Amino acid sequence: MNIELVKLTPKYKKQFFEMMDEWSNAGEKIIPYAIRKNDYHNFEEYIANLEIPENDRGLVPDSTFFCLDTDRDILVGAINIRHYLNEELLLNGGHIGDGIRPSERRKGYGTAMIGLALKECEKLGIDRVLMVCDKENIGSAKSIINNGGVLENEILVDGVVEQRYWIRTGLS
Repeated sequence: MNIELVKLTPKYKKQFFEMMDEWSNAGEKIIPYAIRKNDYHNFEEYIANLEIPENDRGLVPDSTFFCLDTDRDILVGAINIRHYLNEELLLNGGHIGDGIRPSERRKGYGTAMIGLALKECEKLGIDRVLMVCDKENIGSAKSIINNGGVLENEILVDGVVEQRYWIRTGLS
């Protein structure tokens, strides 16, 4: 598996639409939220509004990357990194939101993608990364644990049990 995190540019438009159309057609919630918050069909506007460059209306700055399988030239998932935590993200959300498109799950991409995201967190000076996942999402929990995640606790959010994991980066 050869993957890299890339910024969304017109170069990846075809791969992006294939990934998003697959996810939409699966009828499930696209994760992370950052890649579903805007209508992806208007590509130029989508790119312009994908990231939050600075603190805006209580939202923290973030960076969004797409995971490119360079061997197959397809996008297999996405990562959203919040540059710091506000109270809401500290409770539920964390530094990293990630998702793998339906057809590419259970192939190791989640674990590898989080590993690359942790390197991006290091570049931002983040020494401890909070990741949160639904307790029912065993695949996400395994990917987090495989990257050194240590369960801090479980909380109930809107009737769903969320697990909160901390991961130390190379800065710690």
